[in-house]
Amino acid sequence: MKILLIEDEKPAVKRLLSLIKDYFPNSEFITDLDTVKKTIQWLHSHENPDLMFCDIQLADGNSFEIFEQVSVKAPVIFTTAYDQYAIKAFKVNAVDYLLKPIDPEELKRAINRFNQQKLNQNLDLSLIQQLIGKEKSSFKNRFLVKFGEKIQSISIQDVAFFYSEERVTFLQTHEGKKYVLDSTLEQVESQVDPTLFFRINRKYLCSYSSISDIFIYSNSRLKIKLINCEDQDILISRDKTSDFKNWLDG
Repeated sequence: MKILLIEDEKPAVKRLLSLIKDYFPNSEFITDLDTVKKTIQWLHSHENPDLMFCDIQLADGNSFEIFEQVSVKAPVIFTTAYDQYAIKAFKVNAVDYLLKPIDPEELKRAINRFNQQKLNQNLDLSLIQQLIGKEKSSFKNRFLVKFGEKIQSISIQDVAFFYSEERVTFLQTHEGKKYVLDSTLEQVESQVDPTLFFRINRKYLCSYSSISDIFIYSNSRLKIKLINCEDQDILISRDKTSDFKNWLDG
């Protein structure tokens, strides 16, 4: 039996693998698919797996794009950090959705359902698009931060960019004020609207309005300048350049 784990966070892969491996002894687990692009390439060049666990939000986009470009003839169990209201609407599609952090009992129920019914192998893209719409409504509008001995709520409209430095995540406003967040940059990325914010590299997650200049760099790369940012050498990751241009054009 071949099982794909499509997930872009290594700790999540490790946890999911530890939870499911006892249910599927002697199975082959494919765990290096962490982007939409890699997964599409894999599915084009391999036979369909017996089961897929698929995170909804991947590093390079929404995993639903996979099913729009490839005819997947395998049951899928989605994992998601979004609220249960969005998930419940898709129970009728006979594909299960697990809310992160994954509850072992919920996982057991999903696997039992897979074993008994083999799930529905035909994904309904119209329902998938509805889920995308519900996700957008769940994006954060404010971030709670500590300011000395005070607590302050920062509107998403006031956020210029988020960045990570020495394993600490910061929020910076358009006015140049900086605040420490308890979340990782990966967590913040999943909480903000991707039409408004873009993960330009491992360090920065910026809003469109925070970009003051964009320069052509070597090897088809781009360098940008952010408003009120001390870092003057912010490079767009080579594998993100095309997506970044599409985001700007969107």
